[in-house]
Amino acid sequence: MTGRPRAVLFDRDDTLVDDVPYNGDPALVRPRPGAREALQTLRAAGLLTAVVTNQSGVARGLLTMEQVNQVNARIEHLLGPLGPWCICPHGPYDGCGCRKPEPGLILNAAAQLGVSPSDCVVLGDRPKDMEAALNAGARGILVSPAPPADHRSEVQTALYPQVHSLLEAVDMLLHWQ
Repeated sequence: MTGRPRAVLFDRDDTLVDDVPYNGDPALVRPRPGAREALQTLRAAGLLTAVVTNQSGVARGLLTMEQVNQVNARIEHLLGPLGPWCICPHGPYDGCGCRKPEPGLILNAAAQLGVSPSDCVVLGDRPKDMEAALNAGARGILVSPAPPADHRSEVQTALYPQVHSLLEAVDMLLHWQ
């Protein structure tokens, strides 16, 4: 897969905003450094965006979908419109096809945006984000200041570049040949 993508799919926690485990409180939302500028750059370049996020706190009974939606609304208030929100509310053992690293969220986001998964780049902070991209036929960029702690996925993460910030990721994907 080469060339500039048509769409960028963001993981939510520790990619767009600081991770607050099972966050149901919009007041706790803090954008990651460079998130606003990265999104402005993508919008100016005409790329589509969406969010693909696991929210297992719903299945675990720790928060409701209403709380998830309120947090997501706060994120959009701070960062601007992000396009479709594709959310997996299932737990790790529910066997769904949408929980990353399964491809369902990426396939759903691509369909909602009207593009092929191969025209998408997934930006995420964990190897499971990269595995989901691989499983859906999309590209991925690991956005993490430290090496991945999940050694199970070293092969998958080796297939994708790793950068230290969203701004670096956006610069890279805008210049893919």
